[in-house]
Amino acid sequence: MAGQQVQGTQVVGRVALLLRIVARSADAGASLPEIVRASGLTRPTVYRLLAALAAEGLLDHNAESGTWYLGPELYVMGTVAAGRFAIEDLARPGLRRLADETGESAFLSIRRGDETVCLVREEGSFPLRSFVLHEGLRLPLGVGSAGLAILAFLPDDEVDRLLADTASREGRFGPGHTPETIRGILAQTRRDGYAVNPGLILEGSWGMGAAVFDRNDRPAWALSLTGIEQRFRPERQQFLGRLLLEEAHKITQQLRQQSAV
Repeated sequence: MAGQQVQGTQVVGRVALLLRIVARSADAGASLPEIVRASGLTRPTVYRLLAALAAEGLLDHNAESGTWYLGPELYVMGTVAAGRFAIEDLARPGLRRLADETGESAFLSIRRGDETVCLVREEGSFPLRSFVLHEGLRLPLGVGSAGLAILAFLPDDEVDRLLADTASREGRFGPGHTPETIRGILAQTRRDGYAVNPGLILEGSWGMGAAVFDRNDRPAWALSLTGIEQRFRPERQQFLGRLLLEEAHKITQQLRQQSAV
């Protein structure tokens, strides 16, 4: 029985991994070789699990292109679950205010495990924009302003664990993601309350973020602004940071009031 339980848990973990991989390419779809490479599983195992997920409606397969997409059953499940996780509805007015007052693109991201996932984007009026961040994009905690804002307020042991795998971070997201650089940003974030990403992912594309806390006072979401470097000069960062913190605090308070009801 113990062996069967371990095997069953392993299958669930693999299924969840494949769904997350496909979700990263929600619009363009993911090919079988891409999924195999990203998962580290064997091709027969991946195909068998993908086919089973498609049979249940959790994935959709385009036979002509060979690409895989999230399936209609996930949409139904997401719609049902949305009532319990109304963070998007709470955040949209604040995101709109941020976009209107700053002219930059404003985002809501959620923590999922060791990653952040971008949920909502509100466009600002400034004609030059950064397109590094978009809905559905997953980034490791500590990469991007939202992930930095969340990571800064996690316990030290979690921060140490998440920053241990430095080689993959630097390889995927640029040489600026060293432990020393990230720890310096985290320390500054704790002092200011908001995080600044000085173009670490893409040169010239800057971002700022502020954490939103759950009822247990843990950082579970983040609001962020992105744009070109010239719009994030030091003299403007305090203005942007104040707006982010105000909106993040409003959402945190609303979430706590809902939990108390």
